[in-house]
Amino acid sequence: MNKTFFSFIGVALALNVSAQNIPSADIQIKTAVLAAPSDKQAGAKVYGYASDGSFTVLRPGNNDFVCLADDPKKDDIGVSCYHAKLDAFMDRGRVLAKEGKTPKEIFDIREKEVKEGKLDMPKQSSTLYVLSGSKENYDATSGTLKNSYLRYVVYIPFATAESTGLPLKPDMPGMPWIMDPGTHRAHIMINPAKP
Repeated sequence: MNKTFFSFIGVALALNVSAQNIPSADIQIKTAVLAAPSDKQAGAKVYGYASDGSFTVLRPGNNDFVCLADDPKKDDIGVSCYHAKLDAFMDRGRVLAKEGKTPKEIFDIREKEVKEGKLDMPKQSSTLYVLSGSKENYDATSGTLKNSYLRYVVYIPFATAESTGLPLKPDMPGMPWIMDPGTHRAHIMINPAKP
């Protein structure tokens, strides 16, 4: 009986610590939408974390943007927003990661599913915005982040360096380049120079 009691206490304490590390839904939303263009922030759908740590919809959206709250298990702050047409692709990646698939397996599975027509990728270019920063510069009570860094990923499925005129690597900071050319996940990387 003592063993069961102490196991219960251990689980309860672990859940309490976990819940304390997860900001309120309002703060998660406020931080998540920092990655979106200002005109998309108010209406974006936001995914984040419930008090038990499960991934969930924190706010339904009414525009064409989806944002992801910071993962409380990670050391630094990282939020992202993307065009809603990328949601099926992104969700499939999250599902496969939760199943324990490696990044290579996730890539291969999604590539096959896109080619077979089982997984939709947008026909037009679609942008992902990624905002990052350090915990030291994050105010968890207001959801604000100082000295953040914003980079851009423009998905252009199956595009190549030849079809776009983009190089395979940047020659200088901030120069756009193409990554994963010729695949379902071909995308333009734009990493602005850091101050």
